[in-house]
Amino acid sequence: MKKYLLLITSVVILSCASDNDFELLNKDPNNPTQVSAEALFTSATKSLFDQMESTNVNTNIFRLLSQYWTETTYIDESNYDFNTRNIPQNHWGEMYRDVLYDLKNAKANASTDKQKGMITVLEVYTWQQLVDTFGDIPYTNALQGKEEPTPAYDDDAVIYTNLLVRINSAITLLNASDAGFTGADIIYGGNIEKWKKLANSVKLKIAMRMADADNTTIAQTAAQEAVSAGVFTSNDDNATLAYQNSTPNTNPLWVDLVQSNRSDFVVANTIVDYMNTIEDPRRATYFDNNLGAGIYTGGTYGDNNTFSVYTHIGDRMYDPTFRGVLLDYAEVSFLLAEARERNYTVGGTAESHYTDGITASMLDWGVESSDINDYLANPAVNYTTATGTWRQKIGFQFWLAMYNRGFEGWCIYRKYDAPRMNTAVISGLPVPNRYTYPLNEPTLNAINYQAAATAIGGDLQATKVFWDIN
Repeated sequence: MKKYLLLITSVVILSCASDNDFELLNKDPNNPTQVSAEALFTSATKSLFDQMESTNVNTNIFRLLSQYWTETTYIDESNYDFNTRNIPQNHWGEMYRDVLYDLKNAKANASTDKQKGMITVLEVYTWQQLVDTFGDIPYTNALQGKEEPTPAYDDDAVIYTNLLVRINSAITLLNASDAGFTGADIIYGGNIEKWKKLANSVKLKIAMRMADADNTTIAQTAAQEAVSAGVFTSNDDNATLAYQNSTPNTNPLWVDLVQSNRSDFVVANTIVDYMNTIEDPRRATYFDNNLGAGIYTGGTYGDNNTFSVYTHIGDRMYDPTFRGVLLDYAEVSFLLAEARERNYTVGGTAESHYTDGITASMLDWGVESSDINDYLANPAVNYTTATGTWRQKIGFQFWLAMYNRGFEGWCIYRKYDAPRMNTAVISGLPVPNRYTYPLNEPTLNAINYQAAATAIGGDLQATKVFWDIN
């Protein structure tokens, strides 16, 4: 759990994949040495949500990379300076240490197959996130503590193939006759049918992410199997976390936007200009009306922006109880739209799934049905009449729907090459294709770091992960 992991020294924390004395360093004479699978599972789940929801510039800048938001005074991160604040290192540490280590230990202590299946679903989700962020990462030999202090990096495409194996294993385990987590499950409260849908939806996501790079039928087969077994079918299936009113259980956005008493972010002109052009009704909840009713002006991406002059972030994101999201029906719908364009046998049409994705997003953000219908009838939105290739149409609306899920917005841009993004004003840099590796890896894991950097074509922001081939 996070509570007892705080005793790890700073060097170890910053290089979790290479932890030498994990078990020894976590011994505390004032606390039990054995932590239950339930406690570890809950801790890992919350850590995963917190990391994906956070907008702390030291740990999570995905809303900036996706150009949903931009900064006001301190603009290093919106100009893609990763290393002044050690952002890759902090993200890497959080995901390995507070999510994957806890899940590994939870699985070791789990008493049933269903519990192990639930754990595996979150493990797969987290590993995919790390691959999509960095490319090649320590995987096979990671999390071994002193037995493997300097783990080798695995090829990102190979990891993806193995993640399909692992998610299939999770699905099998979820079908076991024993019991899963109940009170410890802060996503679905022990509803195994929901977990099965989540597992299949994660499988679909993996399949569609790798579809461009797959020269066989692996992606198609996995996608079709997932849909046949049952993916999300409505917003009721969304994998969400209900945050609470008081710390440490508020949405991390509240800590970063309200408790900090800072004015570091405004919405970016990138998304505001696009949404203004098509009169998107989600503007009323995505954004604030601080400039007047229906007036939205985004801050110039990557430039200094006076907080009072530009549109602020919507009120919902200032609510301490604002729900966290790992995966939702809108995302699944857009993935299915792409699958149909690839002629995968997943039912429906590309247009119907595209429409479902837009509708699901708008309903989730409280848009009225009449406004949804008007929006879908807009020739610039309607799937038949909107301009561009299927990649551009799906990618653009998918990106709009993932507002506040910055990591997914960044992945969508890289995968679909849509929409067109702005160049950061001060640095003049384009949107990065990946996080560079943590700064301590060349020192603490030098041989394997160098091998990985060489294998991917250089430890650079411009280097692409394996599925980003367009």
